Amino acid sequence: MAAFLRSKCSSVGRAMMGSLGNNLYGGVTSSIETVARPSRPNAVCQQIRTFIQMRTNLKEVYISGAKRIMCIRSLRGKKGASLGDMINGSVKEVQPRGKVKKGDVVYGVVVRAAMKKGRSDGSKVQFDDNAIVIVNNKGELIGTNFLGPVIHEVGKKKHLKILALAEHIV
Repeated sequence: MAAFLRSKCSSVGRAMMGSLGNNLYGGVTSSIETVARPSRPNAVCQQIRTFIQMRTNLKEVYISGAKRIMCIRSLRGKKGASLGDMINGSVKEVQPRGKVKKGDVVYGVVVRAAMKKGRSDGSKVQFDDNAIVIVNNKGELIGTNFLGPVIHEVGKKKHLKILALAEHIV
């Protein structure tokens, strides 16, 4: 078994495994990290990071009657959605006498995300929650006014009406 583990580890892992020898079940507390090597020698390993995935719970910030929405799918065509992308969502909690009902399938634009977003100037932006604005299938707003800040990258994705009505742009 030790030979199998040595063959699967990287060169750093091999050096650490050599010190363990055949005593794999001893009281050793060191941790071993394996490094994935790319198939091409000059290829760069890049992690695909998505902000909003399927079944992510989001807060609704444009008052339309919904409190909590669960993401069904991203309309970007990939695994998840980032800031400014449109998603399909199912309404899970509602306010009384709102424009949407519980169980409705709605479209939304992601305006805040809890994951850090790096910008071209080197700064990073992070929010406390995930939030969307409910729109119709043409991208027109349904609600009445905004609650909380909106990130300015939404304007780059052709949702300028959201930026125009937002009270605070980050």
